[in-house]
Amino acid sequence: MALRINDIAPDFTAQSTAGEIRFHQWLGDSYGIIFSHPRDFTPVCTTEFGAVAQLAGEFARRGTKVIGVSVDSVQDHQKWKRDIEAFGGAPADFPIIDDTSLTVAKLYDMLPAEYYLPSEGRTPAHSATVRTVYIIGPDKKVKLMMTYPMSVGRNFAEILRALDAVRMTDGVPLATPANWQPGQDVIVGLALTDDQAREKYGTLDIKLPYLRFAKAPA
Repeated sequence: MALRINDIAPDFTAQSTAGEIRFHQWLGDSYGIIFSHPRDFTPVCTTEFGAVAQLAGEFARRGTKVIGVSVDSVQDHQKWKRDIEAFGGAPADFPIIDDTSLTVAKLYDMLPAEYYLPSEGRTPAHSATVRTVYIIGPDKKVKLMMTYPMSVGRNFAEILRALDAVRMTDGVPLATPANWQPGQDVIVGLALTDDQAREKYGTLDIKLPYLRFAKAPA
């Protein structure tokens, strides 16, 4: 069955460019982002993982670990990292999982409707994971999912924005409105009365009885 928001993210043990990864142990008390990509040495994937390398400092400032998944081997990943770093202009220090067995791809429902088992000479159309993003919380629950087809590169500004929104609203009665950007006002949940909301979040901007804005917590 497909994963859903608030499911516990499946744990796994896999080899990676950083050695053996036991996912839940590796995640620890951090937020985490899992990125899948169809195959090493493919053009869109190289631009995407170059973007992840460039954003290493942004993820670190948000207490978030990133990890890539590919159906290729660690040996191929290590060779491909040179291309990622040359294109992105930054070291690709995040782990990339060896998922030649498709274990992680199946656990996280990363495969398209029809797929083939790995074999020699396969192209990105064979055993290719679609471009899936999972944001996982420190509680090991799935907080957000995004899925793109192979032909569409991911927007990493949106992934950072979504991560900021997830971290700010996780476990508290807040939500972000359409097109929200960090620093903008947020929506106070209906679980709080107006007085409770003011006590907790300060002055309210009440647009409608059920739509109340407050300054975003620091």
